[in-house]
Amino acid sequence: MHEMSLAESMLQIIEDSASSNRFARVKTVWVEVGQLAGVEPEALRFCFDAVTQNSVAEGAQLEIIETAGEGRCLSCGKTVNLAQRYDPCPECGGYPVEVTGGTEMRIKELEVD
Repeated sequence: MHEMSLAESMLQIIEDSASSNRFARVKTVWVEVGQLAGVEPEALRFCFDAVTQNSVAEGAQLEIIETAGEGRCLSCGKTVNLAQRYDPCPECGGYPVEVTGGTEMRIKELEVD
């Protein structure tokens, strides 16, 4: 379950931000997760709740914004949306499709007190 280490990294980023921006509590965390990032949203929510106990983010709501996967077909050259890695090109049915987006995960915004 790599979501636990992702949640721990998120907490570290939040605590660093709390220290540098001088806020004491986080109410909501918006995080963008690419469809091809290999992150299970429900597992991330569970791990986030576990690691934020006794921290500035304890009780914070985690809002996950899923972003689409994207790739470039090396057969037809088109940029296409991808639901999964290793899928054929939805335009021409060709392979391979080079993944160009949707693998990222980042904290987009914090609502703080």
